[in-house]
Amino acid sequence: MKGRTIILDQIEGSQAAALMVDGKLDDFLIDGDRPRPGTIYRARADRPVKGQGGMFVTTPDGPAFLRQVKGLAPGAQLLVQVTGFAEPGKALPITDRILFKSRYAIVTPDAPGLNISRSIRDEDERDRLLEIAHEQMEDSSYGLILRSCCSGADIVDIEEDISAMRALAEQILNDSGTEPETLCEGDGPHILAWRDWTDPAEVITEPGGFEAQGVLDALDTARGIAEPLPGGGHLFIEATRALVAVDVNTGKDSSLAAGTKANFACAKQLARALRVRGLGGQITLDLAPMPKKDRRGFEQVLRAALKADSVETTLAGWTPLGHYELQRKRGRIPLAEVLK
Repeated sequence: MKGRTIILDQIEGSQAAALMVDGKLDDFLIDGDRPRPGTIYRARADRPVKGQGGMFVTTPDGPAFLRQVKGLAPGAQLLVQVTGFAEPGKALPITDRILFKSRYAIVTPDAPGLNISRSIRDEDERDRLLEIAHEQMEDSSYGLILRSCCSGADIVDIEEDISAMRALAEQILNDSGTEPETLCEGDGPHILAWRDWTDPAEVITEPGGFEAQGVLDALDTARGIAEPLPGGGHLFIEATRALVAVDVNTGKDSSLAAGTKANFACAKQLARALRVRGLGGQITLDLAPMPKKDRRGFEQVLRAALKADSVETTLAGWTPLGHYELQRKRGRIPLAEVLK
């Protein structure tokens, strides 16, 4: 099965979306019982955390933690937005810099100015989009970012998207309530698929699509710890309380050449494997033996693969023991917690 296919379905009553590329599961989103990223609350400042520059706040869904905040007194009201999924037993991660994001447009109340995605390089197209932005954001102090998928898109679709996000921003930012309340829930998997999987694809919405398109079989692999590598070998991916450990295994061939080949295959496959499993936080790679001269090439391949990934990841570098570390945003629910 060649090409891109988006399947919208449900698993055990939970809304889910899958992206298949050339017959292989490339991305997977599923709803859970935690507050969704993007949810906006009217919250109340609770208590500062000395030495960290942060503040615990009260939301309708429990305590949340706001980092690097100044001049906020306990008891003050503020708007906050969920930025990711909380680890079990920890407060929700939030920000006070609210974004209103859709398929074509992102309204940025705290960052004025009209901006076009840098990936759109055609000057005529940039001029067309800038004209649309000026018309739709006239007399507004909010900022606007037009996303890369605006390139070649119908003017009416872009205008409607900008208008909807601007109206939502005005409604929420002009809220006059005084108690903690959920003002806007984050997008679910089906909306996120429409919003973020913007490359041309066949879309399947009929019930049973996951089974018919091979998604359930792919999820069986993703729920395990072993991820096969092209050309032989495996990644063994195990989430612990402290970190996600990834072991690169070459199988029967223990030569340096096999180790180098498996490590480079890991660099290409790692983002997809973590994305599908919904894993984030600290990632530690226990790589197969390879010559030190190949480390730079490994990093270049890994960096290129992560550049195309939708989840923010920071490369931390090599440890004295020869492991490689990354820090990855917890933007997904771990698959193993939802599908048991």
